[in-house]
Amino acid sequence: MAALTCNATDLGGLLGSATNLTAATYICDRFDTISARLSDTTYAVDTTYLLFSAYLVFAMQLGFAMLCAGSVRAKNTMNIMLTNVLDAATGGLFYYLFGFAFAFGSPSNTFIGKHYFGLQGITSPSADYSNFLYQWAFAIAAAGITSGSIAERTQFVAYLIYSSFLTGFVYPVVSHWFWSSDGWASPTHSRLLFGSGVIDFAGSGVVHMVGGIAGLWGALIEGPRIGRFDHAGRPIALRGHSATLVVLGTFLLWFGWYGFNPGSFLNILKSYGDGGSYYGQWSAVGRTAVTTTLAGCTAALTTLFGKRLMSGHWNVTDVCNGLLGGFAAITSGCSVVDPWAAIVCGFVAAAVLIGCNKLAERLRYDDPLEAAQLHGGCGAWGILFTALFAREKYVNQVYPGRPGRPYGLFMGGGGRLLAAHVIQILVITGWVSALMGSLFYILHRMGLLRISEEDELAGMDLTRHGGFAYAYDDEDNSPPSNNNGGGFMMKAMRAGATATATANQV
Repeated sequence: MAALTCNATDLGGLLGSATNLTAATYICDRFDTISARLSDTTYAVDTTYLLFSAYLVFAMQLGFAMLCAGSVRAKNTMNIMLTNVLDAATGGLFYYLFGFAFAFGSPSNTFIGKHYFGLQGITSPSADYSNFLYQWAFAIAAAGITSGSIAERTQFVAYLIYSSFLTGFVYPVVSHWFWSSDGWASPTHSRLLFGSGVIDFAGSGVVHMVGGIAGLWGALIEGPRIGRFDHAGRPIALRGHSATLVVLGTFLLWFGWYGFNPGSFLNILKSYGDGGSYYGQWSAVGRTAVTTTLAGCTAALTTLFGKRLMSGHWNVTDVCNGLLGGFAAITSGCSVVDPWAAIVCGFVAAAVLIGCNKLAERLRYDDPLEAAQLHGGCGAWGILFTALFAREKYVNQVYPGRPGRPYGLFMGGGGRLLAAHVIQILVITGWVSALMGSLFYILHRMGLLRISEEDELAGMDLTRHGGFAYAYDDEDNSPPSNNNGGGFMMKAMRAGATATATANQV
């Protein structure tokens, strides 16, 4: 909101008499006070909006945790839940120390930020603590994606190392390139790539492709889980133990996506007209929520019927993954496309996910949560989709001040935006592959990546975490006493029998 000012001398002249200067001064003082209060209110509303969005995005961690838990076998539930907790905890510390500075430390060069380490000097109109919290929630989302790809066979220390490196350096550099005003491919940079810059509004590339490609390399270097493919290379389903948790996690992620995509405006009190109009950034926020919803719903239904034709079953897990694939794809262009285009995005995203899963089976690639296919494949499609369907009006509203900026190829905007987005896909793939692929390979060579065959068969809950996530047996066989609070105690299961039973779980 532009600042409102009042000049007592000018106002006194308008009042027609020098004797009115005192009155004019009084009026201007009151006017300046009101103007300051309006400015404060604007900052407060925008900050509250950003913080609420950050809380929604952070709630997606619970969705990731539930989705991951339901998608793995029961013998590894505690392990995958703990990795999700530590993605947030480790990511919080390393993003605070290094990540936010590398991503948004301005002024900086076009490659990497160089200010705000440990949030020193962060408070300014363009960067505040609420910005850090919101961006941290995005960083740990990328780390959570990767953990799904390497689930059920990865040493715990490897999770800690990759999560620290990804949130502290790899992801922040990518977000600097495309989201910082200093980034070489940013749509707000002074010199735009192909006259356009990259429009990756909420991170189909920055978040989803980064997490998906990192997970791809981890899973490739580790190899498939024991029993995932037979000796002839035919895939064998190792189904997750709880469709209930998968559905719960999916709905939590869906809810959180309304902070992920609409929240990426970072503020809401911004008019697109001269003031007094019903149409402003608040309207764009609503449209973004609608496009997000439609893409996910379309992808879910397309996956439902597509998989029904292929397998003969109505599979809830496939539908949930299809829904999330639609969300990952629309994340890039959610703010600059029409609702009808979001339906196209979701339809193609479902086809991309199904195709990537078929290719993964042919290549004997094992990803328990389909994270690389979903986030990497659908994220790449979302980047291309934005370059094809971005509408000129919306592009100029979301990224103002650059008349003649390119927009979607199919909308008459030429091919320059598409060229910029192809560059984005290539550089993200190269950057993440070079760093995360090297990291996983080093961990593999050092014997720190994959667990032993015995541990994998028995399950990491038993061998690495001291017990199971679920109590399979209980017995009320002790008398009441002051020590046991009513006499109820869990019956310990014999480790040998438990390990055998759990190893046979699918």
